[in-house]
Amino acid sequence: MIDEFRAHSGRVGGPFAGGDLLLLTTVGARSGLEQTSPLAYVRDGDRLLVVGSAGGSPRHPAWYHNLLAHPMARVELGGETFGAIGVPAEGAERDRLFALIVERAPGFADYQAKVDRALPVVILERAHTESGEARTLGAKLVEIHGWLRGQLARVRAEADTYFADRDDGASPAALGLRIRQHCLAFCESLRFHHEGEDAVMLPDLERAHPQLREVIGRLRDEHRTVARIRGELEGLLAGVGTADPERFRTELDRMSRELEAHLDYEEEELIPVLDAVPFPPAAG
Repeated sequence: MIDEFRAHSGRVGGPFAGGDLLLLTTVGARSGLEQTSPLAYVRDGDRLLVVGSAGGSPRHPAWYHNLLAHPMARVELGGETFGAIGVPAEGAERDRLFALIVERAPGFADYQAKVDRALPVVILERAHTESGEARTLGAKLVEIHGWLRGQLARVRAEADTYFADRDDGASPAALGLRIRQHCLAFCESLRFHHEGEDAVMLPDLERAHPQLREVIGRLRDEHRTVARIRGELEGLLAGVGTADPERFRTELDRMSRELEAHLDYEEEELIPVLDAVPFPPAAG
């Protein structure tokens, strides 16, 4: 089915002919390997909803556990491929969305009737929309940094919402899952970005521009600092259920300032050079 989907821009035959299908590629929670699953989906405005029905199995599907461990995923929809963040809906929102799904795809009600577990409803949020406007590596770096800044702002906004709703008596578990997924998505994206820079971009720049050696040395040191901050951020979010709001916000603001300062310095020092490098790079 996966091969047929990719060969015909999302169209498949057999019992799934004419259905709304997407391919979801997740990173294995234990294996660390990519796994692709064909899933039915329902639209809720600009959002895509998928259900962890596993055909009415008593256990959640593997792709759901993968998203809890690694929220960043890849979605293939028709002929389009894009990154997404998997955010499970919880509480009243889950119930509302599941009712919407059953209204459009009644078969999911049959799956729910077979099992004691509540079938998970997962919102697939676009992680990064390629503008297609980046014509230099410098512009591409600004685009990536823009998404990282936006995701960091989203974590801060989710924290504010979390504490406001917690004070109003909403379920901490439900709210904590949402903020956790966005935090992990930000941390995973930042780690992937820096690993790519350390492995390819910085060594290439060091060879081509010896005058940047001191700058690149500082960036490498800052990458280690950022890795420490990532760990602190994940630890901070792990205790959000019992955290003091003011202390939490103070710590989150401190980490945010350090991360923003790193992005600012990298842009200030590297953009003038990277703006002369075409993007995407020429083949070969």
